[in-house]
Amino acid sequence: MPSSPSITAHDAAQELARRLKSSGHEALFAGGCVRDRLLGHEPKDFDIATSAVPSEVLDLFPGSNEVGAHFGVVIAKHGGHHAEIATFRTDGSYRDGRRPESVEFSNPKEDAQRRDFTINGLFENPETGEVIDFVGGLADLKAGILRAIGDPVKRFTEDGLRLLRAARFANSLGFTIERNTDAAIRQCAPLLDRISPERIRDEFSKIIAAPRRRKGIEYLVETDLIRHFMPEVIALIGCDQPPEWHPEGDVFIHTMIMLEMLAPDAPLELCLAVLLHDIAKPPCRSVDADSGRIRFNGHDALGAHMAENILRRLRYPNDTIAAVVPMVARHMQFMNVQKMRVAKLKRFMAEATFDMEMELHRVDCGSSNGFTDNYEFLNAKAAEFASEPLIPAPLVSGRDLISLGLSPGPRFKQILEAIETEQLEGKISDRSHALEFLRKIAAE
Repeated sequence: MPSSPSITAHDAAQELARRLKSSGHEALFAGGCVRDRLLGHEPKDFDIATSAVPSEVLDLFPGSNEVGAHFGVVIAKHGGHHAEIATFRTDGSYRDGRRPESVEFSNPKEDAQRRDFTINGLFENPETGEVIDFVGGLADLKAGILRAIGDPVKRFTEDGLRLLRAARFANSLGFTIERNTDAAIRQCAPLLDRISPERIRDEFSKIIAAPRRRKGIEYLVETDLIRHFMPEVIALIGCDQPPEWHPEGDVFIHTMIMLEMLAPDAPLELCLAVLLHDIAKPPCRSVDADSGRIRFNGHDALGAHMAENILRRLRYPNDTIAAVVPMVARHMQFMNVQKMRVAKLKRFMAEATFDMEMELHRVDCGSSNGFTDNYEFLNAKAAEFASEPLIPAPLVSGRDLISLGLSPGPRFKQILEAIETEQLEGKISDRSHALEFLRKIAAE
């Protein structure tokens, strides 16, 4: 097992900056690490802006990675930590809406002007801690304002992902988006159509997994940003529900309340499942001709299908999809848990996502009818079953079936599942009884 670094990330970045300065180059901490330190947060990583060009950085730090030498970016290592070292630059035109076609190496003042938001355009002297501000970032940081540097439309046109970054920073920091910047976000929302699904996914994940996730999603809807990567959410607005079960309002309001009820550190998979659990209610909505009652028959099964399509469209990893989709598919089964046979209940509770499903069920009921009986029943059953594994080791195997002269085939699974059911019900507790049960089945 590798040993942990003996120095902090801050110490490592200071040493890299010191070596740059001792070689005659200017070196400043830049961007997020300066912002976070001023907000009283420990920076997760450090960026260094320097007058040294990439070839000089590589000479100083052999073995560094040229992740963007064309743009003046090198990743250097020290003491088990990495830091991004970028040459001061100005950017040319952004025809692809992501990267400049050309760059010119420049100075700190010009470098600050190319950055996205004023609070990310600050520099810090690594030796003295002095903050260097060319863009008014200190005042905005103090006032809790997120403001684009220069012309906000130009900043967003350069890289459309900055639209989501604005939403994320404002949401995570609890900042107000400055009026002109906000207007530009709404105007430039279609720029997201040019952004790769992977980049959108990463920013969106940070928004929905943040403690203020409800406000973050509501802002994406209010500005129409979400229409350009997850338009299915828009259809939840105005999709009314039976008031006796959902006095809180339409499907969108219900979902937003659920997101707000989750713990601040709720896992991404749970947050996504909550957002998507009722995603199929609009297409499944019907009104009973006799009673006039609103129904959403099959919205769980269709919702699972829609959730998978949405997550694959955004290039979520397979393990994330494998966790979210079953939660959406199974969320309506909680209403039947008290009627389940013991074997079925144990299998239901043995699913890998069950703990997250319990939380989804808690906020689903808590945001609407307030019923807790099924939640309490499952908690009681979890305590009752805690003394042994929900799904114990099998007492027999396919080899036992073969030894009795049965040929491998679909019936194998049915027989083994029947024996497991007897075991889960407590009717069979040892191998000898299992074999006896097996012989009876084989003789049929």
